Amino acid sequence: MAAPQKKYNTQDLRQKDIDHNIHPWTNFASFKDEGSLVMSHSDGAYVFDSDGNKFIDGIGGLWCVNIGYGNNEMAQAIADQVRQIPYYSTFNHITTPPAVTLAAKLAELTPAGLDHVFFGTGGSMANDTAVRIIHFYFNRLGKKNKKKIIARTDGYHGSTYLAMSMTGVTFDHQGFDLAPDLVHHIPAPNTYRRPEGMTEEEFCTEKVADLENKILELGPENVACFIAEPIMGAGGVIVPPAGYHRRTREVCNKYEVLYISDEVVTGFGRLGHFFASEAVFDFVPDVITCAKGISSGYLPLSATILSDQIYDVISVPQSEGALFTHGFTYSGHPVVCAAGAKNIEIMEREDICGHVREVGPYFESQLQSLSEYPIVGDVRGSHFMMCIENVANKATKELFAPDVAIGDRIANHCQKKGLIVRPIAHLNVMSPPLILDRSQIDTMVGILQESIEATMDELVKEDLWHG
Repeated sequence: MAAPQKKYNTQDLRQKDIDHNIHPWTNFASFKDEGSLVMSHSDGAYVFDSDGNKFIDGIGGLWCVNIGYGNNEMAQAIADQVRQIPYYSTFNHITTPPAVTLAAKLAELTPAGLDHVFFGTGGSMANDTAVRIIHFYFNRLGKKNKKKIIARTDGYHGSTYLAMSMTGVTFDHQGFDLAPDLVHHIPAPNTYRRPEGMTEEEFCTEKVADLENKILELGPENVACFIAEPIMGAGGVIVPPAGYHRRTREVCNKYEVLYISDEVVTGFGRLGHFFASEAVFDFVPDVITCAKGISSGYLPLSATILSDQIYDVISVPQSEGALFTHGFTYSGHPVVCAAGAKNIEIMEREDICGHVREVGPYFESQLQSLSEYPIVGDVRGSHFMMCIENVANKATKELFAPDVAIGDRIANHCQKKGLIVRPIAHLNVMSPPLILDRSQIDTMVGILQESIEATMDELVKEDLWHG
């Protein structure tokens, strides 16, 4: 049961927020006038704003509140660990029981041969760590030119300097610098946008060839790794064609390019398994990165999970007195690791992955019913990771002009009706808590239906669309 809701002065909070708090992905064109929606309370699959309005959280915080809000068992585990030992440095061969316990459990859950865990506090950090260690690995092998990274257009890997350089969402690059000539992008395997008349199998072959051609263009001796999300998240919930990951893995093996599977979103049950790489997509990477659902968002935690092959190289001393000089103050933080271990315990005991495998297809089928609307071009995703792509012309797949803000319009109507969905340009993304039941899914889809209809009426009235 969630704690009772406190009383807040919403206007005062909004003004202080405007004056002092810099948000991720701020729209400064409207922020200073409109301020923020203040979320103050939560329970199960619901969140409440500071005025007491109740919403189904259709985005799970940000792809992450997998066990739902207000879990007292999680709260107690965190409180118990704070009392036991709230923090200690893990530098210089010091550890704590929660870090050891969680690392061993992750090694048990990952595919065979991925047995070594480095902890951080977020997905960006996990991906930066993966690349830094891979570069170190090739240095130790005497292959010091193998530095270049291949990522994908519309892939999302974080917003630190290197992680954003790997991110292929060009909208996010506006005005910011990237790491020059280090990261190279290949096209996304976006099946919906494949050429007219091309089969999915042909499209898959073309996208796999994109990777091989890029490796050959850069020179295999210069390419260190390929980073890919099993299903692309913030870039549009892009599900690759069947066999894509297995075949790109084969290309990487051919040229000694290491494969990083970015499971920051897909990990910890969102597709019905703790990890999706092998269980869903039939490949085993060299590195898995994860965050978000690893603690269900209760505390900031990430992990970079390395293969035995990588560990066996990096764990050999470079020279007398040399150290593995990578790490952070909060690597293996005991309270955070306790939360991660408790999260997995809850998920296993309550069979949340099984629930997702059972209810996820229902969520998919109910959302597919929205395809009847003329502005809904594509409904895609898997289980509790879904997306609606909105288009101005269904036949040609032409998009609305950016200033129409179609995704925002639909999301705003949803919010007024008690549902939070995420607008990303012309898309609306859904990634609810994994505890959602069929009744809540029906409510979500009903609100989306009403919101799409209201948006179409609005566009007609404003002479922005004519059906």
